[in-house]
Amino acid sequence: MLSIEKYQEEFVKYLEEYSNFKEPKGLYEPIEYILGLGGKRLRPVLTLMTADIFNGDYKKALNAALSVEVFHNFSLVHDDIMDDAPLRRGEKTVHEKWDINTGILSGDAMLIMAYQLFENYESTTFQSLAKLFGKTALEVCEGQQYDVDFETRNDVTIPEYLKMIEYKTAVLVGAAMKMGAIVAHASEDDQNNIYEFGRNLGIAFQLQDDYLDAFGDPKTFGKQVGGDIIENKKTYLYLKALEFSNESDRLELSQLFESNPENVHTKIELAKQFFVSTGSAQATKEAIEEFTKQAFSGLEALNISEDKKHLLKTFGNNLMNRTV
Repeated sequence: MLSIEKYQEEFVKYLEEYSNFKEPKGLYEPIEYILGLGGKRLRPVLTLMTADIFNGDYKKALNAALSVEVFHNFSLVHDDIMDDAPLRRGEKTVHEKWDINTGILSGDAMLIMAYQLFENYESTTFQSLAKLFGKTALEVCEGQQYDVDFETRNDVTIPEYLKMIEYKTAVLVGAAMKMGAIVAHASEDDQNNIYEFGRNLGIAFQLQDDYLDAFGDPKTFGKQVGGDIIENKKTYLYLKALEFSNESDRLELSQLFESNPENVHTKIELAKQFFVSTGSAQATKEAIEEFTKQAFSGLEALNISEDKKHLLKTFGNNLMNRTV
């Protein structure tokens, strides 16, 4: 087993070799740009690590890991167009740096490229990877549509929100890990159990992201703290605050999240006060802990050593205790 940093290093080296694209530059330069913007590379690292955990050669999982990363970045390019987002990882988004048509076409090409990477595997592995990828890609699109729908709805429930983040974020984390298990020829039970570990960890990860968006340290979070509040997003924090509020507070919070004041700092602080006073902030931390526990409980059934189970638990705990 390697360190997380070593997996990242090996993956980035492979990505740089892959990113030597051909003509036309108008199609491939935006792809090279978005893939080069960095990020945590969490998903591809999980693919490589999982292949190692099931006694496979992590190097054989590099194409599957790359497919996950290319697909993830494809979804970001198109999400940024839908959100009219100016920045991604502190740099201009693809459609801002080029234009919307370029963002659409380069994104489309990335989706096809992600599929093509499975052609490097023998037929049985290819079939398993492609089947999982197709299911996951469609679920990510469904999650994005739920997210869009929620913007204009005032009756979003907690189960609906959890389903949205499961599809939009968590299924790709689960799939990234299952792909590593497929490449390593792990048993079907082990493949499914590691998928559940990743899926539950992915939900906890997104809830943690929601929490940090409101209560993170601006110096370490990497994004604007309070961004979800400014955009009136109906996050877990907001929905729990509504659930725990009396009628007058519920009305006040709803009106706050329909407003777009010039002084966004006041709006952020007011929302955070609601999250703390209603118990929503605490409930969100408890939900993060609960989904992390569910992820860990699935490890018991895995046919791997206790040392490797401990490694996965340490990884999960580090993820949940992050400040970025």
